[in-house]
Amino acid sequence: MKIGLFYGSSTCYTEIMAEKIQAFIGEDLIDIYNIKEVGLSKTSDYDVLIFGISTWDYGELQEDWGALWHEVCGLSVTNKIVAIFGLGDQEGYGEWFIDAVGMLHDELEVQSPKFIGQWPIEGYQFSASKALTADKQYFYGLAIDEDSQYELSDERIEQWCLQILEEIQTQI
Repeated sequence: MKIGLFYGSSTCYTEIMAEKIQAFIGEDLIDIYNIKEVGLSKTSDYDVLIFGISTWDYGELQEDWGALWHEVCGLSVTNKIVAIFGLGDQEGYGEWFIDAVGMLHDELEVQSPKFIGQWPIEGYQFSASKALTADKQYFYGLAIDEDSQYELSDERIEQWCLQILEEIQTQI
């Protein structure tokens, strides 16, 4: 089983996190794509997808995702396994912390993919997020803050990777 990991990255932080996820899970299991270079058409080649997206400023999409946003609603993700990770700044932009994760989740949700990788909100300090589950106890995906909690990123990535690998096994 191959996993397709698709990310957009303006400052290389999302790219670095994508590479860490690939390294932890294994290059033999994950094909990694920068959407600025390949777009989103290759998502159809995979039954398991990981999307990496960052939130900019006041809840805005990262520029590569913004340029392709019109394609997101046309992706065929029905019955696919989907995980999302996102980067944001909880201290500088706490009212919009990882909003892009929630925006992507909401766009894909209409097709009923099998979402995995919800992440607990414990340990984060933010005031609002579009990426919260209905019970507000989890994010729709892994939340990474390289601005104020960079020292926790590697541990969070490892825990999340183990979690999604287990969740993938239960979905297959």
